[in-house]
Amino acid sequence: MDLQVRAVAKYIRMSPRKVKLVVDLVRGKQVAEALTLLKYSTKAAARPVAKAIQSAAANAEDKFGLSPQELYIAEIYADEGPTYKRGRFGARGRFKPILKRSTHITVVLGGLGQGSE
Repeated sequence: MDLQVRAVAKYIRMSPRKVKLVVDLVRGKQVAEALTLLKYSTKAAARPVAKAIQSAAANAEDKFGLSPQELYIAEIYADEGPTYKRGRFGARGRFKPILKRSTHITVVLGGLGQGSE
């Protein structure tokens, strides 16, 4: 059975569409390489994605004694969280909806010796 360590960052107040652009950037990369990419990324979503990856790496170190150099990102995805529905009044009695979206980021790390690239 493959070693898999996961971490989930929930209720991130950011659109999943924006987070998916960053998630696609680091999928399949080694943990150290992904964190370096995210450190120099100009996208706002890079920060919560990096935090989720660091959390998963910390879980791997705590539970299995693995260092981040031995890990790669086996799975990473951003799902839609709850949406807060707000709005403002428009012209002619209309209502203009404002959707405040949130995201759940899931990171699954695998060991480099087990089925990596």
